[in-house]
Amino acid sequence: MCGICGEIRFDDHPIDIAALAAVSQTMQPRGPDGHGIWQQGRTALGHRRLSIIDLSSHAAQPMVDSDLGLAIAFNGCIYNYQELRAELTAQGYRFFSHGDTEVVLKAYHAWGEACVHRFHGMFAFAIAERDSGRLILARDRLGIKPLYLAAVPGGLRFASTLPALLAGGGLETDLDPVALHFYMHFHAVVPAPWTILRGVRKLPPATLRVIEPDGRSREQRYWEPVFGARPEEQQLSYQDWQEQVLAALRTAVDRRLVADVDVGVLLSGGLDSSLIVGLLAEQGQRGLNTFSVGFETVGSEVGDEFQYSDLIASHYGTRHHKIQVDSKALLLPSLPGCIRAMAEPMVSHDVIGFYLLSQEVAKHVKVVQSGQGADEVFGGYHWYPPMVGSQDPAADYARAFCDRDHAEFCRAVDQRFHGEDASRAFIAEHFAAAGAEAPVDKALRIDQLVMLVDDPVKRVDNMTMAWGLEARVPFLDHELVELAARVPDRFKLDDDGKGVLKAIGRRVIPAEVIDRPKGYFPVPALKYLRGEVLDLVRDALLSSRARARGLFQRAYLDELLAAPDEHITPLRGSKLWQAALLELWLTEHGL
Repeated sequence: MCGICGEIRFDDHPIDIAALAAVSQTMQPRGPDGHGIWQQGRTALGHRRLSIIDLSSHAAQPMVDSDLGLAIAFNGCIYNYQELRAELTAQGYRFFSHGDTEVVLKAYHAWGEACVHRFHGMFAFAIAERDSGRLILARDRLGIKPLYLAAVPGGLRFASTLPALLAGGGLETDLDPVALHFYMHFHAVVPAPWTILRGVRKLPPATLRVIEPDGRSREQRYWEPVFGARPEEQQLSYQDWQEQVLAALRTAVDRRLVADVDVGVLLSGGLDSSLIVGLLAEQGQRGLNTFSVGFETVGSEVGDEFQYSDLIASHYGTRHHKIQVDSKALLLPSLPGCIRAMAEPMVSHDVIGFYLLSQEVAKHVKVVQSGQGADEVFGGYHWYPPMVGSQDPAADYARAFCDRDHAEFCRAVDQRFHGEDASRAFIAEHFAAAGAEAPVDKALRIDQLVMLVDDPVKRVDNMTMAWGLEARVPFLDHELVELAARVPDRFKLDDDGKGVLKAIGRRVIPAEVIDRPKGYFPVPALKYLRGEVLDLVRDALLSSRARARGLFQRAYLDELLAAPDEHITPLRGSKLWQAALLELWLTEHGL
């Protein structure tokens, strides 16, 4: 896990290595163990290294294979790299390192663009071809690893984070009106290729882009799950599906143990993370490091789930670490660092929880497994059951998920940002696409391919990497996701959601963490704004800088500030915090 960057020129001007070094330096927390910049001709690559596999200097990056005429900057982990290495060795390839980066490089040489189909893992990489001058960019199937792109005069620059690109200068930094609509309407999810800034784009998940030295490029999407059981699976029983899912999940968890350092688990105390701990214990892991975070209660909103994480930790004898966050003593002082770590503004309350938890976890381990993705893959959210039999699934989904309608958006922001209802049009187009016929499957697909990528997955990547910590997500193993897409809706939605996962969970972990009200990662102080947090929000929204920016309409802000607790989104978020977080992010990054 690392940070990558680079630039390709389409003219005869030299690459600004100082600018690229500034881009790389911004990503130092993502890769504190080493760094390097390589340049040849019109292409340069940069890398920040977090040593996880092959800790020696042989695996340093950017990695160059002069015999093959290739150079690579790679971020992520290929879990099946040893099997691929053996296959490539049998074809005559010789290796000078023991890690997965060189495997990616030689896999590209052996199989070309089709190499991505062979990778099990999370990745973003850039490969430069010496002889053709071509640059290849790729991102993993579910967008676990990020890759941002920005046009610069005469070329293209890329990096693992948006703030890193800002550090290089020369970008258009006006707000993108379409992205702003997504942020305010689609629960702060800004889908690829958009970002909140007009001058920055991101490579979509499961996408490979080939860039020619004259600036021409082509892009291919190489993977997407197909929903609905195969013909030979039509007669499978509920028990049959459980057996298949359990076997696939065991494989997914086992794959993510590949490392030359210890691997821990982020343990919330819910079904998903508890199941990971149980399966690791089943495989013989002992003395596992587990980590939980909690906040104080605000009103009736309980701020931790320690009673459940403690139960799992005790049951499996883990070395459990708990961090209790006092909002006044720790949350407020930590918010600026948390916001700086956001590649894009992320409004979910638990971002600060992951940030503080990752800070503590990084003191003990360099790799953790996390339960992100289980709800989106196995149907755990409350908006899925009402989708059954829906006559207008796109509208029903938007009613449950979206923060505002278009009319409220127009009341909220300055009229220069008014335009089409981009978010609803995007949802409607996604729901109309082939490959998912049932309304529930249409909702699951947009959540897996869009919402998951640019909310929970991005949140975990950004907050863990802020402390040089690698997070692995077994529920997003692409073979498990493909299998889950074929499981009939009635089995996924059984038992109030995630039925098939709960059923196998009862065979592995204590039932107390399953048969209880669904929890989430609560940070009540950012939902019910009061005291010093409310003061921070008011100052951010009414500052001279915010007024000069003129993003929000004052009457709308006054309405929110007058009664913060009354303006809660359908997904239990604070509309006031959402507006303030955008202003805070822009200010933190000097925009």
